[in-house]
Parts: sequence; C-alpha cells; structure tokens
Amino acid sequence: MADNPTYDSTSIKILEGLEAVRKRPAMYIGSTGEMGLHHLVYEVVDNSVDEALAGHCTEINCVIHLDNSISIWDDGRGIPVDIHAGEGVSAAQVVLTKLHAGGKFDSNSYKVSGGLHGVGVSCVNALSEWLHLEIWRGGQTWEQDYRQGVPQAPLKATGKSGKKTGTKITFKADSTVMDTVEFNFDTISQRLRERAFLNKGLRINIADEREDPPKAHEFFYEGGIAEFIKHLNKGKQVLHEKPIYFEGERDMANDQGRVYMEIAFQYNDGYSETLFSFANNINTKDGGAHLTGFRTALTRTINWAGEQAGLFKDVKEKLSGDDVREGLTAVISVKLPQPQFEGQTKGKLNSDISGQVTQVINEKLQEYFDKNPAVMKRIVGKAIDAARAREAARKARDLTRRKGALDGVGLPGKLADCQEKDPTRCELFLVEGESAGGTAKGGRDRRYQAILPLRGKILNVEKARYDKMLGHEEIRCMITAMGTGIGKDDFDLAKLRYGKIIIMTDADVDGSHIRTLLLTFFYRHMQPLIDRGHVFVAQPPLFLIKKGKSEKYIKNEADFTKEILRRASDSISLEIEGKKVEGAEMRGFLASLDELVQATIRTERRMRDARVVEALLSQSLELDSRENFMEEANLLKLQELLNEVKLESKIVRDEEHSTYSLVFQDSTKAERVVGLELATSPEYRRTRALARAVAPLNKPPFFMVKDNGFREEVGDWRTLLARTKEEGTRDINVTRYKGLGEMNAEQLWDTTMNVEGRTLLRIDLKDLVETDEIFSTLMGDDVENRRKFIEENALDVRNLDI
Repeated sequence: MADNPTYDSTSIKILEGLEAVRKRPAMYIGSTGEMGLHHLVYEVVDNSVDEALAGHCTEINCVIHLDNSISIWDDGRGIPVDIHAGEGVSAAQVVLTKLHAGGKFDSNSYKVSGGLHGVGVSCVNALSEWLHLEIWRGGQTWEQDYRQGVPQAPLKATGKSGKKTGTKITFKADSTVMDTVEFNFDTISQRLRERAFLNKGLRINIADEREDPPKAHEFFYEGGIAEFIKHLNKGKQVLHEKPIYFEGERDMANDQGRVYMEIAFQYNDGYSETLFSFANNINTKDGGAHLTGFRTALTRTINWAGEQAGLFKDVKEKLSGDDVREGLTAVISVKLPQPQFEGQTKGKLNSDISGQVTQVINEKLQEYFDKNPAVMKRIVGKAIDAARAREAARKARDLTRRKGALDGVGLPGKLADCQEKDPTRCELFLVEGESAGGTAKGGRDRRYQAILPLRGKILNVEKARYDKMLGHEEIRCMITAMGTGIGKDDFDLAKLRYGKIIIMTDADVDGSHIRTLLLTFFYRHMQPLIDRGHVFVAQPPLFLIKKGKSEKYIKNEADFTKEILRRASDSISLEIEGKKVEGAEMRGFLASLDELVQATIRTERRMRDARVVEALLSQSLELDSRENFMEEANLLKLQELLNEVKLESKIVRDEEHSTYSLVFQDSTKAERVVGLELATSPEYRRTRALARAVAPLNKPPFFMVKDNGFREEVGDWRTLLARTKEEGTRDINVTRYKGLGEMNAEQLWDTTMNVEGRTLLRIDLKDLVETDEIFSTLMGDDVENRRKFIEENALDVRNLDI
C-alpha cells in the first residue's frame, strides 16, 4: 500500500466551514451529554488510528488530567505545518478551524481510513473551552493555542524535536455548550481497547490522573483479534490452547461489493458466553446479521461434527445454540461497503450478510475440525454436558417459576414486601444478615420499600453451573422476589416488581465480599437489570460526630477531614508573618495542605526518597515545563538543595531532545531520575501545583491562636496540619461505623434509606472487557491470577477494616 510521499498542505482539502457547530453541537456529535463528550475524544483518536492504518503510527497515548482536560498524542507524521495556499495560514490551523478539512478525501494521502464517518478535529476545537496543539515534524516542535475554536496566535516553532514526530492535542470541553465535561475512564478505555485489537501491532495507552494512584491501561495485541481472545480468557482454563481463527471474503448480493470477515473464538471451562461483534470497526453491541450468521453456523457445524464422530449415542436431541456457546469467547469483525445500521448508536448491523458469514464459518470450521479432531471432541463433549445440565436447570427453573407465578403468592416468607403495586415506585433492599434485615424492616417506609434479608454469603455463580445456582436457596428467593424469571428464554424485564434493587451490606471485608457475590450474580445472569439502571449500592455513613445533643453523619474520609477543619476554624485562627488568617481562608489553606500530604506520598512512591520530594516543593525551582528542563541551571538549583541534605546526584544531558535530568540513587541503590518523564507524571504535576497554591501562606513559623489568648508556635506545615486536626476533634465523640447492625432502625432510616437524604451508588457497565476480567480474576478459579491482582493493588489501599 503506497502512500503519497508528499503529505503536506496540498493534501488538505476543505469541504465546509465551522460556523454552526457551537450553535447546534448535537447535530455534529450526537448529543451534548456524556456520549457527545466522549465522541470528541474518539474524533481525535481516530485521526491517530488513520495514521496507523496508513503505516505511519505505532503508538497512541491518552491522558485524562485532573481538571478534566484530556491529551491525545501519537508518533505519526505530524499534521503539516506549511502554509496552505488557499487559506494563507498553516495547514494545521486549517485542520483545526475548518469542518471536514483533512487529508482523507482523496486516495493519495490515506488509502484506508477508519474515521471518514466523523466530523473532524475542528469540531472538537469548536466545542472546547481551550485547545493546545503541539506538532513534532521536521526536527521542530510547533505549538498553537485556541479558545472556543479561535486561534490565539499563529502556529509557531518553539524548539527542537530531534527525530520525534507526531501530533499532540490537549483540550477541555466547553461547559457552556456541553452538559457534562467529566470524562469516564472506562468508557474511553473500552473504545481504545477495541481500536488496539482491531489494528494489529498498534499500541494504545490511557491514564487517568484524577485517580489516586493514577489508573492506567496499555492495549497492544500483536495478533489482532486472536490475541484479544487470549486476553479475554486470561486466568481461565481453556479447552484448546490456541484460539480458532479464520478469515474470508464473499460477494454481497446485488453487486454491492465484497464483505471481508475475521472470526476468532476459544472455549474455556466456564459457563458463560463472552461475545463481541464489529462492523467497520464499530462495536455492534446489539448484534445483527453477522452475529446471527456466526451463531447459526456454529450450532450447525458442531452438531454435524458430533454426528459424524458418533458422539451423540446417549443424547436424546440435537444440541441447542445455548449448549454450543457455553464457555465460548468469540470476536466477529466484518468490513463491508455502505453498512446499514439500526438506530443512531449503530448498535445493530442490518446489512444482509448473514448468509455469507454462515458459508465462511461452515467451510472453515469443518476444515479445522477435520484437522483437529481432539479439539472437536472436547468442544462437542462440553456442549453435551451443557445439554444435560440444561435439562436439570429447566426442572429447577420450573420449580422457581411455579413458586412465584401468581402475583405475590408464594413469595419468600422472609420477604417484607411493600404496599405499592407500581414497580417504578418500589424499592427492594437486599440486606446482609437477619439482624440487619430486622433493623431495616423496622426503619423502612413500608409503603414502597421491601426488605429481603440474605443469610450468609450467597453462592459464587462464577464457579457454579446453572442448575447448581438455581438450587441455591438465597438465589431462588431473590429471583422469585424480583419476578423477572431467569435464563435467556424466561427472563422478562417487564415483570420486574421493583424499580430499584438496592444492595445494603456492612462496610467491612465480609460486607464487601457479599456485595461482590451479588454483583457477580447480577452481571452474569441478570445483566439487563444493570444495563437499564435498576441496580444500586446503598451508601451508609462512615462516621458519626457527636457533641452534646448534636449529631452529624459523615459519608466518607474526605468529608470527615472537611468537617474537622471546619470545626477547628471555629475555635482557632492562624497568625502567619503577623497576618491573621481565619474562617474560609484558613480552611482552604489547611485543605490544600491536607491534599499536599497525599500528593507527596504518591510522589515519594515514585522517587523512593522523601528528601527529593521535599526539595521539589521548593518555589525557587523552575522545573515544570519542557523548556525548564532545557536549562541546566534549573537542575543545578535542585542539585544544590540535595547537597544540603547529603544526597549525591549527577546531571545528565539528553542530546537527542536537548534536555537535562538529575540522577540519584534511592535507599535500595536503584537509579532514579528527575527529568522530563517525571515532570509529565500526574503525581509530580499535582504536587508542584499544590505547593505553588499554598506558597503564599506556607511561611513558618505558624502560630495557632485561640480567643482566650492561647498562642502556640508550630515550626512546619505538616505539624500545623496535625495540630489543627487535633483541635478539630477536641470535645467531640467520633464513631466509625463498620456494620449496619451498629445502627438502630431510626438511624438506618435517617442515613441510608430515607430518599430525602440518602446517597445511592448506581451500578453502570462502562467497559465490558475490564468488567469481565475483574469478575473472572476475583471470583474465578485461577488462584495465581488473583494473588497477582492483590499484590499489585495492595499498596493502593488507604483504609482496610478487618
């Protein structure tokens, strides 16, 4: 695939202007809500993916920043920077300010493009409060800033880039146009993962600086969808080591072109089906013709293979589709001209290609089974076991259905039902333990709140077959109480008896385990309840603060700190350099100090030396931007500070990027670097930003002053924060709750069940792949994988109740 070697301003074609985007954004990005917000990210990412498709990009990076701005950059060729003949400004400015301007509208610059359906990065620019463009091209770094789509100055060269090439766009969505500007990490991750495995060899990284510690994923699938199948089955026992993979092409009806298809699948010893389907790189989560063709061919071919091998001697009837898909992990990807989708979200493919998909799978899978008879026998054997279990499950399901068939008759005896008959107004609390259940029954509003106490820990359905699950008493009680039935044939969301299913467990290890078991059940067997927003987790308060007759409930650690600092500011003030600091100013200063403590802890984890972190808090240093690290004098200042605390270091120059860094050894004698990479890390940036924010008042010694004339000198900011917290907790009684049983019925109602004042956490599915992996890791059979997960995450735990 040969590209035009002269990718420059002449490659950029302009189709139309940008005037209407800010007035009618939904016309261009679908909505001004969360879907539209994330569409802005996809537009930028898809430009980088197109560079990869053209063979010029191997890595894409995405970082969500603390202020909900976001950066996306790649190692492609970089947007052309020369002057566009038709517009008189740089080609990059044309791309950023003209709707549908780009290099994909002829067949020279890009032979293949996945982003032709989009509206261009100019739309992103128009809907951004601000946007910063950085281009590395021709050995130079070029930069330009925009405000609401308007360039603030021409594109200009700001430094050398060495051999580095690519484009970086950082933007913050405009809150005056968008309904929400808060990005969801999991939603973006799902999209980026799909792009990575649909484009072999493309590495995509995403990080979220808002998390503590920062959350990050790396997506890289050298083997494409076959590699992705291995990822999905990681930690599971598979029936055959290598995924079954094949591809093929077929002519479409009525001379509409050819459809190209890729299919990969692998069986594991589990009981659930994991299936992803795509059409032209779009995730068709509602399936469609390609998925129908795959399922038809799979069922038909496995039945045919079993009959040919004589494996059905003891089987009364043919295997059903459910039987052959038990434990199946599959990905189907098709590419076709002019695909027809159903609905605005393109969730279902309507193009008539099911026959073509069925033909390819029939031929390729029969050929595979002929060459791999041992694998075929294992797959057919698992399907036969599933058929036998299906019959046992049918009997158990019929029993459950009979018990709950008649409008409340036969409901579980321990269910305290509500009086309201309208499901949209009803709530069902699934409560841990008979004792807490009794408290909840005493505290509820019986008009619309039902209580179902659960005894002990329910069955882990990740490890249990369908028939065993339906034989578990507590699970049968839940199914009967909710009224929806269970299973692909019987589940009916319209029969749900409660609009809200609320999990209410203790705030301890056992409570977390029970909550996870319940969520595993809902995810594996009643996923539509989560999809439609019916499943919630109650949020009981963590603290109760008492002083005399007054009581105040606090829901989390952050609010507890705020309350303590507020109380401290009522009884004391600060004197800093002779100036009195009190009230809101004092609380803001102390809150920033508290956040600075957490930020320095995170930076110390990276640097492994508190002396370095302490030095980096100095306001005399200029080590925040790339330009700062291009000046050796800035690193010499840091070296001087480290010399004062007896820490040896050396300064090293990076000739390729014309920058300097400081190198030292931590306590383990490992080499650590203060350089450009550290300066771009979220923990470093936040630490330095907070240090600057508190600098005007962070001038010890401090004096704590009370109205009675008491005056105490404090020598440093950490001691000041600790002493202030002590003052805030003086003369009050703090109760830290761990269990629901520690509250009486009135307290439980006031804090957790009363719709007027409670907080509920709604369970959403944002990233199906990540969700599936977490449930498999935490609840599956692979002990080693679970141990590794615990080791990797243990240090991030702040508070652990055992």
